[in-house]
Amino acid sequence: MNYRGLDELIEAIETPSAGTQVDTHSQAAQALGFVRDGIITGEGPTTRGRVHFSRELDADDAAWCRRILTAPALVQSPVSRAEVETLFQIDEAASERSDRGAFDDLFAKAVVHHTAAASGIKVPARSVALAADTAIERWAPARATAIDIQVLEWLGRQMRGNRRPNTTLMALIASLVGAAALPLAQTLPGMADLGM
Repeated sequence: MNYRGLDELIEAIETPSAGTQVDTHSQAAQALGFVRDGIITGEGPTTRGRVHFSRELDADDAAWCRRILTAPALVQSPVSRAEVETLFQIDEAASERSDRGAFDDLFAKAVVHHTAAASGIKVPARSVALAADTAIERWAPARATAIDIQVLEWLGRQMRGNRRPNTTLMALIASLVGAAALPLAQTLPGMADLGM
């Protein structure tokens, strides 16, 4: 189904019986695209009713991302690759931040949630894993030697393509990768700075 507007996408992902899991992941990625576009231009449905400067990510933008990622139709499924790729685009688009780190926290948790789940590691529901008051250390694997090499390679490509370093994400990935994958970890951008 092709959704044209943000309102229709939000309705679809906030209604648990609206569609299949694949559809809702695609719809969530499309909805996150509206947030990305609003950050880039300073205009659009996610910036409605407020002053929003181009390339700035504010608390409302972070709240939109949280609302989308924890929508009822998605809450029991792992964060998808399409959603994470759009989060990387949002991170890249936002050269200014006024959200007090809310997006970086959500972004890092979403990346680890996807990485672990795509590697076959059991992850908690999004409502728990992505909650602002849930420390990622409570659920993320401390040393996941079972992280799939292809997932790590994909993550490395995403991180190499992102010009804005996210130290929170790099530290989490460093702990997730662990010493077992040291040769691969050293190819990920910024890992040398973290002592990998």
